[in-house]
Amino acid sequence: MTRAADTTNRAVAQACPVTVLGLGAMGSAIASTFLDRGHPTTVWNRTAAKGGPLADAGATAVPTAADAVAASPLVVVALLDGTAVEQVMTSVGAALTGRTLVNVTSGSPSHARADERRAREHGAAGYLDGNIMGHPPCMGTQNILLTFSGSGSAFAAHEGTLRELGTVTYHGEDPGAAAVEFLAQVATSYELLIGYLHTLRLLRAEGADLAGFTDRFGASLAGYPALLTSMVRAVESGKYGPDLGSLDVQAALMDDLIGHRESLGVESVRMREVKKLMDRRIADGHGHQGFSGLFELLAPQGEA
Repeated sequence: MTRAADTTNRAVAQACPVTVLGLGAMGSAIASTFLDRGHPTTVWNRTAAKGGPLADAGATAVPTAADAVAASPLVVVALLDGTAVEQVMTSVGAALTGRTLVNVTSGSPSHARADERRAREHGAAGYLDGNIMGHPPCMGTQNILLTFSGSGSAFAAHEGTLRELGTVTYHGEDPGAAAVEFLAQVATSYELLIGYLHTLRLLRAEGADLAGFTDRFGASLAGYPALLTSMVRAVESGKYGPDLGSLDVQAALMDDLIGHRESLGVESVRMREVKKLMDRRIADGHGHQGFSGLFELLAPQGEA
């Protein structure tokens, strides 16, 4: 893309009027970012007073969600939950006709697909489901990660405007795909962080240096991308090498980990669950394989 073309695209993006429905911390940050980037911005919130600071900054605050939707071709929804989204979509009705609806309210893939159907029923020109990873003060920077899925034509038409908010990734036409990605990212983070907190409890019980351990553990995370890549290749191929060593060896280590925790009165339920999976895999004759082979035991009931 030439510099001139890029400048033109930015000008088009900045000229696009935008409506933001929902002015909690994230919705207010979104509206404020659009204002800062030169977008005529209309806002609505069930509690009207929340629109005051944005109105003072140049936004147009309107009394009803339908008025807000009618004001702009691009409507961003940032509400508390799926129930609130459904209620607002029902209330605006035909005002959605010809508008592109971008819903960044967190929800499940099934909620996203249901909201896409509702948007079509109300005549929306396109629907994008989105999720945001990051904190409201970072809105408008590359530290905010946004995932979108849904109408490809709607994304192409408004990509420039959406990229004003942060780092954007488009996951395809399935409206639920962005929610799948978001929930997977969040779940992995929670699994890591609860393990980290359990470990801090263990270290405190031993009188160890928590901050020093954290520095060393943080540095070790640089090796994880290569490990994760090897594990996903094993899962995709069904060929499980001894990635962290054989399960026969790892199972013995797990006994030490569990015993250490229990000797100090530190919760060990998660460790015991991992050990049970290892024991099952070993009993099935796969003790020579690595940790990634536990994937075979995680299928939903009834699925091969």
